[in-house]
Amino acid sequence: MIRVLILIFIIMLGNLFAIDNSDKKVDCIILKDENSIICKYIHKRVNKITKVKFQWIEPDGKISRKRDMQIPAGHGSIYDYRYIKGRTKGQWTFKVIDNNQELTTNFTIE
Repeated sequence: MIRVLILIFIIMLGNLFAIDNSDKKVDCIILKDENSIICKYIHKRVNKITKVKFQWIEPDGKISRKRDMQIPAGHGSIYDYRYIKGRTKGQWTFKVIDNNQELTTNFTIE
């Protein structure tokens, strides 16, 4: 029984170190049934307002939307969304600029 508990502890400890510890992430999801693209930026919670820039970049490289956003103190994320209808088909890039650090993700509109 003790061996089983030790094995479970070792596995849990290994999983703890395998978790991605980066404090900033960006991701987009496409909700076809709602005609929406939702992009979310996650960062470590801080006790001050954080100013970030969002850029939606079309498949041809043109920036179709720029937004200056503020993440309230103590909050860990912010999102932006757009409708799918009327968007250029192809691979889009969503870029977040936070304190001169750029994070991007790509998604495809079919």
